[in-house]
Amino acid sequence: MTQDQLDAIFKALADPTRRRILDRLATRPNQSLFELCAGAMAEGQPALSRQAVSQHLDMLERAGLVRVEWSGRTKLHALELGPLRAAQAAWLGRYL
Repeated sequence: MTQDQLDAIFKALADPTRRRILDRLATRPNQSLFELCAGAMAEGQPALSRQAVSQHLDMLERAGLVRVEWSGRTKLHALELGPLRAAQAAWLGRYL
């Protein structure tokens, strides 16, 4: 794992909203943008616009933490654990 990849992962994890999105995807994979936006409101969390969630998802995708699949015209998002495991092995494992 390169330093740039490691930096992208930790930068993506630094924001609490992105961590909440990852938590939702860990609980139930393959959610659409609409489901992710609605899930925040259903959990009593502050509402986020579709644009805000899209921007967070884009950063998570670039870090490799979210995998995207298409089902017809619907873009589905799922948690990708590979980069987290690689970051743990490359850096966090040294300190655990």
